[in-house]
Amino acid sequence: MAGAKATKETTFDAPIDKVWAVVSNYESYPDFVDGVSGIKILDRSNGKVRVEYSLNMIKKLTYILNMEESAPNKLSWSFEKGDIFKVNAGSWELTDLGNGKTGVVYNVEVEVKGFFPGAGMIVKTLTEVNLPNMLKAYEARAKNA
Repeated sequence: MAGAKATKETTFDAPIDKVWAVVSNYESYPDFVDGVSGIKILDRSNGKVRVEYSLNMIKKLTYILNMEESAPNKLSWSFEKGDIFKVNAGSWELTDLGNGKTGVVYNVEVEVKGFFPGAGMIVKTLTEVNLPNMLKAYEARAKNA
């Protein structure tokens, strides 16, 4: 089974309220997050959101994550079900640094179930290749919000 964990720490040149607005607006992800082809909100109540993601990365994937929102400082998720993942968990941790800057810690852990051609590449793409570009896309979206 292919699996990996990654943590990235960075500073976004955008205020925390704008960063939070971007990371918690799941429906907008297909507009700026590479590989996300669709988002569907299945349920939303009391800071908990069930989100169905559709990805198109090497192959088409669909999965559901349970999001937990603690605005504006933490957004975490856990895997419910889907095509490929055995584990998909992580979090956004945001800290207001003042002067329109936000400290960002992004954690992710993914593991695919079973073996199929390209499994390792999907995990590597998600945790190593796409992560820096994804963070830049979120920052750019927050700066321009």
